[in-house]
Amino acid sequence: MELQLRPSLFWDVDVNTIDKQRHKLSIIERVTTRGRLEEFRELLAYYGKETVKETLLNTRYLDKRTLSYCSIIFETPITAFRCYKLAQLNPEHWNY
Repeated sequence: MELQLRPSLFWDVDVNTIDKQRHKLSIIERVTTRGRLEEFRELLAYYGKETVKETLLNTRYLDKRTLSYCSIIFETPITAFRCYKLAQLNPEHWNY
């Protein structure tokens, strides 16, 4: 199976030159935060659920909606994600 990357997700690089194994961390983060549901499913099929889960557990930033979605999909509490712990250390003012 070949992972198809949408060029608009990777506007800053040439999609044809991306090494999918060497750059898997940035691919997983970008597709998860900015991609479509079908692209996320392709990501899970290509890299495997455990690899995607471990990558996202250790990423520095996920928006609140993506964090909640990943928590449900991977059946892992939000508090286990590194980005949640970092956000707790740096609270924002008037965070609605």
